[in-house]
Amino acid sequence: MGAPPDPPLTEAVPPPTFERALRGGFRVTAIDGPDQGATARSTAATLTIGGDPTCDLALGCRAISRFHCEIELGDGGATIRDLGSTNGTRVDGVRVIAAYLRRGAEVELGRDRLRFDLADEPIGIDLFPGDRFGRLVGRSIAMRAAFAVMARAAASDATVLLGGETGTGKDSAAEAIHAASARAERPFVAVDCTSLPAGLAESELFGHRAGAFTGADRDRAGAFEAAASGTIFLDEIGELPTAIQPKLLRVLERREVVRLGETRPRPVDVRVIAATHRDLRREVNLGRFRADLYFRLAVMPIQLPPLRERLDDLPLVVEALIAELVPGEAARERLRRRVGVAALARMDWPGNVRELRNHVERCLVMDHGAALGGELPGTDLPFAVARDAWQRWFERRYLVELLERHSGNVAAAARHAGMHRTHLYRLLQRAGLP
Repeated sequence: MGAPPDPPLTEAVPPPTFERALRGGFRVTAIDGPDQGATARSTAATLTIGGDPTCDLALGCRAISRFHCEIELGDGGATIRDLGSTNGTRVDGVRVIAAYLRRGAEVELGRDRLRFDLADEPIGIDLFPGDRFGRLVGRSIAMRAAFAVMARAAASDATVLLGGETGTGKDSAAEAIHAASARAERPFVAVDCTSLPAGLAESELFGHRAGAFTGADRDRAGAFEAAASGTIFLDEIGELPTAIQPKLLRVLERREVVRLGETRPRPVDVRVIAATHRDLRREVNLGRFRADLYFRLAVMPIQLPPLRERLDDLPLVVEALIAELVPGEAARERLRRRVGVAALARMDWPGNVRELRNHVERCLVMDHGAALGGELPGTDLPFAVARDAWQRWFERRYLVELLERHSGNVAAAARHAGMHRTHLYRLLQRAGLP
C-alpha cells in the first residue's frame, strides 16, 4: 500500500497584493551535443541546469550531474556556479567553480555545449509591498522579493526550505512565516540539527518509550509531537545525521512518527520549515544528502540574500537593531553616531546581519563607557549586552591590576594568571592595554 498523498496546501492567511518589478532575463540553449536544441528561459533570478527532471533546463546527457550548475542574474551581471558536479563546468573552455558570463558565452557540461544569451524581454518579479516581514527588514529588490515568497508560504501549509549564508536571518524568517500563518497561536518548536547528539537524534525528533535505551526512564514526546498543530523549524538541516534522513523522510511522507522503542505510529499535524547554509543540491551530488528528502523539503525554497548584496539596506537594518537594543531617542542618537552607517558600506560582512548586530552591540558597550573603565552598565541595557559589558569591564580591571602587580612583566603575569602568554597578549590587545 503506497504512502498517503501530501495534505492539500490550504490557504490560511491571504497574502498581500504584491508590487511588480521588471528585471533582465536570459536564455540558455544547447547548441551541440546529445541535447542539441534544448532551451530554457529564466522565469526568476536563477536557473538550474542538470540531469534531474526538476531542473529548469533538464538535460539527458549521462555525463551531466543531477544538479550540475546554476546561473543567477544579479545587479553585477550573470554568474554561473558549479554545484559540485562530477565532470565539472567549463566556460569558454576554462573549468570554473564560479564565473561571470558574457553575452554569447559558451558553457560545456558533459558532452553538451550551451550558449548563454540575455533575453530581449524582461521578467517580472513579485515584491512585497512593505520593508518589514517579522523581524526582518529591507527595501532592496532582493529582500522584498524574498518577503513576497515568505508571505505566500505563510498563506499555506507547504514545507519551506530556507537557504542563505550564516547570519542572514533564516531563524527570523522561519519565525515570521509561522507568525503570519494560521498556526501562529500554536507552538513553534526550533531544533538545531548541529547540536543533535548522534545517538539521540532519533529520540530528540520523534520521541521514545521508557526503556528504549539506557537512561530512558520514562516515555518522552519528541520535537514533532511537541509542535503539534504548529510549526517545527529544523535549523541547519544539512547537518542531519545520515542515518536519520530516511526516518525524517518517512515522517514528511506519512505525517506520522514512531517513537523509539515503539511500533505504533502516531499522527502529527505539523508544518515543517527547514533551513541550511549549505546548498543541498550540491550535497545531493556529493552523496551526503538524500535526493528524495531534498525534494520533500524544497516545496517552497526561499533564498535569503547576503548583506553585501543589499548594502542599500544597511541604514534600515542598523536602525532596526538600535531600536531593538536601546530605549530612548537620546541614547539611540549617540549610538547612531558611534556606529557610523556610512563607513559600514565599505565592509564585506561575511557574517551578514549577525555580524552587524555584534558590531552594533560592541558600539553600545563602548558608548556606555564600560570598555574604558567608566560607569558600569545597568538594567537599561539588554541582558546579553549588559553581560558583555560587565565581562569587558572585569577583564580590563583584572588585567590592569595584574600588570601592576608584576611591574608590567607579561610572562610573570601570565604564569600568575594560569594562562599562556599568547592568550594574555590577545586579552591585552582586546582591552586596549599596552
